[in-house]
Amino acid sequence: MNSRNRDPRPYASSPCMAGELSSDYFGSSAVDPQQAVDVARWRKAERARLRTERMSLEATVRRSTSEKIIQNVQELFANRKIMRAGSVVSMYWPIKGELDIRPLMEALHGEGILVALPVVETKAAPLVFRRWMPDTRMERGYWNILVPPAEAQILTPDAMLVPLVGWDMEGYRLGYGGGYFDRTLATLSPPPFSIGIGLQSAQLATIYPQPHDIPLNLILTEAGLQSDLGG
Repeated sequence: MNSRNRDPRPYASSPCMAGELSSDYFGSSAVDPQQAVDVARWRKAERARLRTERMSLEATVRRSTSEKIIQNVQELFANRKIMRAGSVVSMYWPIKGELDIRPLMEALHGEGILVALPVVETKAAPLVFRRWMPDTRMERGYWNILVPPAEAQILTPDAMLVPLVGWDMEGYRLGYGGGYFDRTLATLSPPPFSIGIGLQSAQLATIYPQPHDIPLNLILTEAGLQSDLGG
């Protein structure tokens, strides 16, 4: 059976998998603890598989795929008029083989759009968004990711471009397991327009969404728009 279509629920999991779970998994009586552990176990394996596949991409393929994604985002913004001068968009600094859309950050900045980068200031809490500009002096943050410095302006995003490890057609995102984007989307009001950015090959039949998972408005890959929940 293809691993991306395998149902994790029938399989027993080691008790050590409880460490993969946020307390949110067990905060609802509607969640079966064993099922939640099985889902976490399956997600951990899928993350490892998808990240290995992503890291194995040749540099030329990664570059051309990133360029296609940038083109797709620009077309989406233009066609739907999602952003305008003065709007705030949260982007991301690529790590672990993620698609590199940093040229888009510079392009949007040049159009008068305010660019922010997500920062973990407090562990297991919603993200904070610090303004980025081409001359921003970056520093090492959580997970050793480069982020704007603490004195950078704090912004609230109107839209978010969110990196994906995996995704499904219901708009759900498989990330790194920290739950930061879900916590953030659940906290911001009004919620920003959220766009998942990932590889077409990272599509899953489902991520087995749990109560804490929040679907994104759109999923965008190098092949174009894949999931559109509007919003």
